[in-house]
Amino acid sequence: MSLDNLHLPEEAPVAHSAIPPRARGAVVLSMHERDGGTHLSGLRQSGCLKCILPRIFRPDAEAVLVNTAGGVTGGDRIEVAATLARDAQLSITTQAAERIYRTVDGTTGQVRSKVEVGQGARLNWLPQETILFDRARLSRRLDINLTGDARLLLCETLVFGRAAMGERVHDLHLHDRIQVTRDGAPLFRDGIRLHGDAHAQLARPAMANGAGVVATLAFAAPEAEQMLSKVRALLPENAGASLRSPGLLVLRALAGDSLTLRRFMIPVLELLSSHPLPAVWRL
Repeated sequence: MSLDNLHLPEEAPVAHSAIPPRARGAVVLSMHERDGGTHLSGLRQSGCLKCILPRIFRPDAEAVLVNTAGGVTGGDRIEVAATLARDAQLSITTQAAERIYRTVDGTTGQVRSKVEVGQGARLNWLPQETILFDRARLSRRLDINLTGDARLLLCETLVFGRAAMGERVHDLHLHDRIQVTRDGAPLFRDGIRLHGDAHAQLARPAMANGAGVVATLAFAAPEAEQMLSKVRALLPENAGASLRSPGLLVLRALAGDSLTLRRFMIPVLELLSSHPLPAVWRL
């Protein structure tokens, strides 16, 4: 049959999906201790989320999460589940800053992470910054359960538009929740619910006094109290640290841009971490 004889009906509509493509990604990771080192027990990954375990030649291990979708937008769903068996030591980070892009149809991107940390184990939860763009919608939740004397260093940073690009976030829907328990009992809870003009709200003196970057750190370890004065000595006037309860140090920091924040937060993280920071964190 000749191509000249092929005819499509003029009235036939071209099909277009009203719903844009959605990114789905999940990583399920488990680690165990053997012969003085931390080793992989199991790894499952699917969709746009991948996990890289670089060789670091130390007793601990590193896991680097990579979102091949390039960011999160409305309707996307990212899930992370990790288990550290007894005495395992693991740092979980991201290859780059996670970008939360504007939604085009009013739907919300979702990120869910859950980690179980066994007796004698240590978790460093150190993702790079989360950058929020104008008209972004994000619902994010992090749940970490510590067993017995397990230790935790956690740092999450939110960037409300890139200062170097002159970006301002005037339309934002953000629900961000962190919950840390020990043997199922609440240890640390933190939540941010921010709707509307984020730039205007953060400009208020009682909110962020114009800062566009907010970092939250929690350090759960027996030596938390003795580290408090050392941490405070490293902080500028727009950051503060306190002992929330025996064995729990909490820090909140503000900055005009992410580079400024990194310059004083990296020494704090190096002080509180028992091992060097992941290579992706280096300036």
